[in-house]
Amino acid sequence: MLRLRRREASAVAERHKGLIVWGVGLVVLALVIGVALARPLALAHLSDLVFDGYQRLEPREEAGAPVVVVDIDERSITKIGQWPWPRTTVAALVDRLGQFGAASIAFDMVFPEPDRTSPSRVIAELRDKGARIELPAGDEQLDNDAALAASFSRNRVVAGIAISNENTNALPQPKAGFAFGGESPKDYLPAFRGGVSNLPELNAAATGIGFFSFPLSGDGVVRSLPLLARADDRLYPALSIEALRVAQDAGSFIVRSTGASGEANTGRPAMTALKDGDFAMPTGPDGTFRIYYSGLPRMKTFSAADILDPAKAPAFGQEISGHIVLVGTSAVGLRDLVATPFHEATPGVRVHAEIIDQIVGQSFLTRPDWLRGAEIALAAFLGLLLLLVEWRFGAVVNSIAALVLIVLAAGSSWVAFSHWRLLMDPILPMGAVVLVFAATTPALLLLANRERRFIHSAFAHYLSPALVGRLAENPGELRLGGEIRDLTVLFSDIRGFTTLSENLDPDELTGLLNDFLTPATDVLLKADATIDKYIGDAIMAFWNAPLDIPDHPRKACLAALAMRRAVDDLNRERGLGLRIGIGLNSGECCVGNLGSAQRFSYSAIGDSVNLASRIEGLTKQYGVDILVAERIREEAPDLAFIEADLVRVVGREEPIRIFTLVGDAHLAGNEGFRAFREAHERFLDIYRRGDMDSALAALADASAIAPDQLAGLYAVYRDRLTVLAKTPPEPGWDGVFVAERK
Repeated sequence: MLRLRRREASAVAERHKGLIVWGVGLVVLALVIGVALARPLALAHLSDLVFDGYQRLEPREEAGAPVVVVDIDERSITKIGQWPWPRTTVAALVDRLGQFGAASIAFDMVFPEPDRTSPSRVIAELRDKGARIELPAGDEQLDNDAALAASFSRNRVVAGIAISNENTNALPQPKAGFAFGGESPKDYLPAFRGGVSNLPELNAAATGIGFFSFPLSGDGVVRSLPLLARADDRLYPALSIEALRVAQDAGSFIVRSTGASGEANTGRPAMTALKDGDFAMPTGPDGTFRIYYSGLPRMKTFSAADILDPAKAPAFGQEISGHIVLVGTSAVGLRDLVATPFHEATPGVRVHAEIIDQIVGQSFLTRPDWLRGAEIALAAFLGLLLLLVEWRFGAVVNSIAALVLIVLAAGSSWVAFSHWRLLMDPILPMGAVVLVFAATTPALLLLANRERRFIHSAFAHYLSPALVGRLAENPGELRLGGEIRDLTVLFSDIRGFTTLSENLDPDELTGLLNDFLTPATDVLLKADATIDKYIGDAIMAFWNAPLDIPDHPRKACLAALAMRRAVDDLNRERGLGLRIGIGLNSGECCVGNLGSAQRFSYSAIGDSVNLASRIEGLTKQYGVDILVAERIREEAPDLAFIEADLVRVVGREEPIRIFTLVGDAHLAGNEGFRAFREAHERFLDIYRRGDMDSALAALADASAIAPDQLAGLYAVYRDRLTVLAKTPPEPGWDGVFVAERK
């Protein structure tokens, strides 16, 4: 019941495959999209790591903005003294920078407490202890904080503040103004409770106030920061953009939000852009600015100790004039080191410098609102595309397709970054492909394994192990249920088997058949044949189904020669005189599972099969063991053939040309065989012209040098010529022999 089983198994397998691929795949896609909408921190962290890698692969080109850093480094601490320095020292630094023509001086630090080293504080403490100290007029010069405030007021200083939710300390009034386009940022920016600020006199004297604190991230890497923050119902700019505003002598920031002219009102207030003087920059919905690092390889950094050194200071005047000066620290003990995508530890002041250089260079990383929807759509599309491939193809193609789709997702993300600076997240599309593949592949492999087991059990008895393995690995090559294929068909049986069987008991007969059929079957299987059936002592086999077998006519001929040798070996071993007849033909046949509703077998039918059977029957009449149709000889021209006759077989009107296979290519190349073949062809030519006397002479010449195995063929022709010599053929005789029996 091979056909029913195969059809049922195939239909069930296809249904199961479809259910598994689409059912499991769609569930996985739904989960992936659900996770994407939830946006877990782990997924966001993976995305950040990818974008960090992109920046390292293609960093931003430094814009060369007029920014320098004055660094309170280890050398400055060693030379000037431990931090905090007296405010008079800081004031001297500010004045020195102002004298050099700094466009603005921004402090990446805060001065929240009075200077304990101020002479006025020391004198007050001594007086509290009873000391009598008299000072001349102008004792306000003895207050270090007042000296620093005075230096702030003489120069364009941006005082730094830290905004956080860790305390509720009041913050000063911002110096910058704000103009809104659309929704007010106060309506959607997250609110902070307070922060850490400078002494009131310092805030009052400063030209600008900006926050320098970085938001916390899961891994501590600074990738972005808000350009605006809300605290005490006031808006504060980041230190970087405030320093840029002061340097431009701009009065206000212009905030663009949803609902502004040209901006869609999504019902969810959000910031879209911010303008600082002559420079505009995009932002995220909450005012977040994504930093695109360059590493600032050409940015000038000066030690604070060198600026304060009268001998060295004049050399820096031209370098600082007209520049934004960011005052920060890289000293390890002051703990103002942060991690960036480029470095595990870099001074925080350089991050502010990166932002200013990025804004001046107008090179931004953006992530529009629509991009998240595009990522989800891409994930769904790639997942569905993989499901379609898995539904139609096998494991190898599926694996290649999954790899290609993963590369496509990663490549799309990289192209978006490198060409348009879009932060397109590849994790979601890649994850969709990986998870769909991981979820469906094990089940598909189980189904494929079951199909391979079925094919092995169904074909193992009439295909060679190599072909069964090939078929099991590539079930798509199997097309059962009936199809037209070009086959080479072989029929063989034992000559005189009926007479032989009469002299043997059943056990001896069975043993003889097994002794013949076993080596014959081995020969056929090794030659990639499909064993169709055994009919008593006869074998039917064919080539090129169910699998494609290249050069199948030639393989069939070599198999026939090997069967001849196997019979010779059997005769020598058992002292027998078995002779076989083999007929070969090639042509189109209908091949598939054939039979009744109760019993089936994989077989071939058609005129080409019938002709192969007729040719095998002719071997008895021509006294040879192998006869083949003309096409077989054409497909294997290197083998040793001679033409046997032009014959009209039973059931066919058109005569066919049959050939006997004498030997392999080695014999075909032998000079003696070639001479014999020429003599034989000369005989046939004379015979078909009807000159029987000359034909007898030519027959004698050819038979004298013919191989022993052709003695029967020449005996047939000798008898035929004897009859024709007595009864000459009628005019128009074409030399076609009419076979009167099968």
